[in-house]
Amino acid sequence: MDATNPRGADVGYDDPVTAAVAMGFLIVVLLVAATSPLWAAVTTSFAAVLAFNFFFLPPIGTLTIADPQNWIALFSLLVVSLVASNLSAVARARTRDAVARRDELARLFDLSRDVLLIAGGEGANDAIAGFIASRFGLEGVAICMPQGAGWSIAAAGPRPPVLDPRELSAIFHRAGEPPRTDGGASTTSITAIRLAERPIGLLAAAGRSIERQTLEAIAGLAALAIERAQFLDDRKAADLARQSEALKSALLASLGHDLRTPLTAIRVAAANLQASWPDERERREQSDLILTEVDRLTRLFHNILEMARVDAGAVAEDTRWVAPMEIIEAARSRVEPALRGRSVEVSVDSERLVRVDPRLTAAALSHLLENAAHYAPAAAPIAVAATVSDGGLAIAVRDRGPGVSPADLPHVFERFYRGANAQDRRSGTGMGLAIAKGMLAVERGRLFAENCPDGGARFTIVVPAEVK
Repeated sequence: MDATNPRGADVGYDDPVTAAVAMGFLIVVLLVAATSPLWAAVTTSFAAVLAFNFFFLPPIGTLTIADPQNWIALFSLLVVSLVASNLSAVARARTRDAVARRDELARLFDLSRDVLLIAGGEGANDAIAGFIASRFGLEGVAICMPQGAGWSIAAAGPRPPVLDPRELSAIFHRAGEPPRTDGGASTTSITAIRLAERPIGLLAAAGRSIERQTLEAIAGLAALAIERAQFLDDRKAADLARQSEALKSALLASLGHDLRTPLTAIRVAAANLQASWPDERERREQSDLILTEVDRLTRLFHNILEMARVDAGAVAEDTRWVAPMEIIEAARSRVEPALRGRSVEVSVDSERLVRVDPRLTAAALSHLLENAAHYAPAAAPIAVAATVSDGGLAIAVRDRGPGVSPADLPHVFERFYRGANAQDRRSGTGMGLAIAKGMLAVERGRLFAENCPDGGARFTIVVPAEVK
């Protein structure tokens, strides 16, 4: 036996120990290949071959091989190691690609939910660009829509892409998607936004690289969102047009009725005054009738002007410290003719001052008092209750009339709306409650209606305010 080779010169793969070591090296290489990059697996394969040769193949202690048969075994071990490493690297790459695709699909799904929540309006494209930038982690996103001879660009993200209108026009006419590099590692990709194969705009995404198919899918969602926003805007415009026509018709009908009645009464009373038969008492009655109808016409035109101011946003807030009783008295004086002969019961739980706009609050309250006078029985009192709390001022007006029909409750604050109980009333245009609500909205107040369990209706004003 050779002194340098105590195990004998014929040691090889026939030796059980050497075969077990070879299998161990192969297992180690396979494990490294399955968990590490390709370069690590190749390095491990070469290291395993060299270690096996140096320590286990004769002559031991050298990097030479005495038996030619061991060359074949050693070459086989290296090939198996390299193939296993390469296959493992390919499998990991495919797994990463699959995970990336799944992540992109999840992002697209989330984006589709986001864009469905867009309600249209001027900022719709900005919102769409923001959702895209947020969901896909992009530095910037721009939605470019042709507008006349130029472009309307809605951008979002910390670093929106810088775009050349001339380049956008060229890309739009080609309807292609040429990526562009803006310098450094930042890339801006541009693709067409299409509706039914017709390009309507361009989508520019800056930041990380996005696959072409994913970018086209994003552009498709953007196209659907833009179309939906435009549809909602068109429908809103159509609804406004219908409402405008309905309001015009209601206004003309209401004014036709409410102008004709007092004018007729004034004409008859004036004719009676010119006659010779009335005595002094009758002449006074006719004069009072004319004055009453003139006051009624004055209130009608005043309501029309107030509604016009509310619609135009020309009502300004002017707050000051005031006692609740001052507001109630100012409101009663505004509608004194309507309250003539009626009992008004007033209760105020506190004399603490509140900081509100007394003019707007009193004007809104006057419409509630006038409404109660129209629908409550003449002998029934009208109750006004004011409550002051740390949150502000609340004033409730209750009548003892028939109440509000449940079908009418959702509509009582709509302009020109008159419920079933109002159809047989001679006066009223259906503007008062709408005007009151509009005036309270200027000072961030609220107005709501309810029926009382023991009969009648209650209208409550709530105005947030400072209290002292």
